[in-house]
Amino acid sequence: MVKTYTEALQFIHGRDRFKKKPTLKRMRQFMHALGDPQERLKNMIHVAGTNGKGSTVAFLRDLFMAEGQTVGTFTSPFITRFNERISTDGQPISDDNLVTMVNRIQPVVARLDQELAEEGPTEFEIDTALMFCYFASHPVDIVIVEVGLGGLYDSTNIIQPTVSVITTIGMDHMKILGDTIPKIAAQKAGIIKPGVPVVCGRLTPDALEVMDQTAAKNQTEVRALDRDFHVQNQPEPGWGERFDYTWNDLRWRHLEVDLLGQYQIDNAATALTAFVTYHQLRELPYDIADIRTGLKHTAWPGRFERLANEPLIAIDGAHNEPAMVEMVRLLRQHFKQHDIYIVLAVLADKQYGKMVRTLLKVPNVHIIVTQFQGPGKRAAATPQALEDAVAANQRVTMATDWPSALKEAMANISADDLILLTGSLYFISEVRQYFKESDE
Repeated sequence: MVKTYTEALQFIHGRDRFKKKPTLKRMRQFMHALGDPQERLKNMIHVAGTNGKGSTVAFLRDLFMAEGQTVGTFTSPFITRFNERISTDGQPISDDNLVTMVNRIQPVVARLDQELAEEGPTEFEIDTALMFCYFASHPVDIVIVEVGLGGLYDSTNIIQPTVSVITTIGMDHMKILGDTIPKIAAQKAGIIKPGVPVVCGRLTPDALEVMDQTAAKNQTEVRALDRDFHVQNQPEPGWGERFDYTWNDLRWRHLEVDLLGQYQIDNAATALTAFVTYHQLRELPYDIADIRTGLKHTAWPGRFERLANEPLIAIDGAHNEPAMVEMVRLLRQHFKQHDIYIVLAVLADKQYGKMVRTLLKVPNVHIIVTQFQGPGKRAAATPQALEDAVAANQRVTMATDWPSALKEAMANISADDLILLTGSLYFISEVRQYFKESDE
């Protein structure tokens, strides 16, 4: 039995992250031993995708909250504290409730460890179980569940959602999910269920074809951005984005979000289509005033988030190559008149060199590559990887740690320039924590 919050976290983080053989059998057995709490959650939306999952969950949360619903969310990874992963109306689970939930599942985990030998529940299966148990005992109107990795074998994939969402498909986690877009798409499409409509963000034609084929087998339909629903960017000066949205006979003009980037317009439109689909299926009314409020109100820590104004310092968890491509679009659109200093730190399993080359396509960018303390058993990129990145271009330098990199950037910029700290979400979590503590 755990007595403290620290002990609860030690129990969770002390588990294996992956098993050699992907399967949902262990998760089903685990849930069955807990009384299948997930079956008591009647209203759920399931969100998968390479990038954009977290922001799409945040838009959905705020859309439902704007009309007065209570919303549970399950997201990963966390930015500041583990508790953020299980939240109600944006408020993380309390330390006491987390301890209570851990004590509920710990005896079941111990039993399965004995019964299954090496194949007891993983860390993420335990996270998922905690969430199901919590929302079963602390009911909300709707739970929005973010997939951890992939989809087909993800531990969240035992649910029966009302709507499934697949945000984007890109090259990430290739050792686990496959080395081509169709292979990765097939893993993400694993969340598609019989008769459950699927809303997709901006997908490549080969990825969308996988979604359509999987949906047809499951006798359901796909609603895809750029094919079935559409957005038109309406650029305006200042922070945020504005866009028009059309889907069938719905035509809404000048919707606003307080996040930067075309991809955030895509995420907002994908969330909006899932929101409307949910209301249609449940035969519930919705109001455009609430929709405008929900979209405008949405904030998502670590997604091009401002930490300071003069100079502008921002953080963004662009932790893979597809996210860097989107970052380049954002920088070209919003910051072409500014010098941009990018402090970049990623985990060892990412395509470091490719990410650097992508960022260098922006002519006014200077990159400082650096290291940070990788989380748990996951290593940050090696000094050799950093040196290789520096050798490639004179606009790339190297710093031993990110505070030194930040100091170097501050010494070189003027008040109207931009410093962007980006890469691993674990890295920007560390940076964010540092800035928040400095403000207090």
